[in-house]
Amino acid sequence: MTESTGLRAGYFAAASLVRPTLNAIMSKEWQGGHHIPESGFIVCANHISNLDPLALGHMVYSLGHLPHFLAKSELFQLPVVGGMLTRMRQIPVDRARGGNESLVAADRVLAEGGAIIIYPEGTLTADPDLWPMKAKTGAARLALKTGVPVIPMAQWGIHEVLPKTAKTPRLRPRGTGRIRIGAPVPLEDLRESTLTRSVLETASERIMTAITGELEVLRGEDAPEGRWNPRTGQREAGHRGQGFS
Repeated sequence: MTESTGLRAGYFAAASLVRPTLNAIMSKEWQGGHHIPESGFIVCANHISNLDPLALGHMVYSLGHLPHFLAKSELFQLPVVGGMLTRMRQIPVDRARGGNESLVAADRVLAEGGAIIIYPEGTLTADPDLWPMKAKTGAARLALKTGVPVIPMAQWGIHEVLPKTAKTPRLRPRGTGRIRIGAPVPLEDLRESTLTRSVLETASERIMTAITGELEVLRGEDAPEGRWNPRTGQREAGHRGQGFS
């Protein structure tokens, strides 16, 4: 993606603050960087800590790409932070309006060869054991509409540095933020389909299954059967591996 000099300067300035801070509070372990395309791709990751975007952005930037996040619109109203997000071409998601405008903006970034980062769950996981939840369909819709690769990424350990309810990081013992990148999610057979609810849910579940598979490797254990549904507050059967037949 051909980025303006001003935009790259903004990212460089942000990285000069973020990278030393993250390196000071935790070690890092990154796996699977060879799966990242040269341009035009969507990263889909699990969400376990409010520190996730900085850690994931650090990794994507270090691999040579400017990370463009879909973030809740309220962040863009904050003093200083909001202006920085706007200057760095981050994409606000107005949930009250359905998020359609954010998908249009993300489409433009992808058309220019950029990298979009999405947390398909839409929020921090509510799963009691921190496994990926049932996803919303926005990431699947964008992926099928644009045809760009979807790269699954799993994160683990970052939640120990900044737990879900914590406001400040835990500095001792020093934690390790681990990120594992997987091969592109197989969506080719769905790309010519009409974007019905069923198709979007099938694509969404494939994405979450791919993320879960990478997370199983990081955690060294198998995920439980079913996937947590935040609407019902329980793990529902019939999701694990759905859509690969």
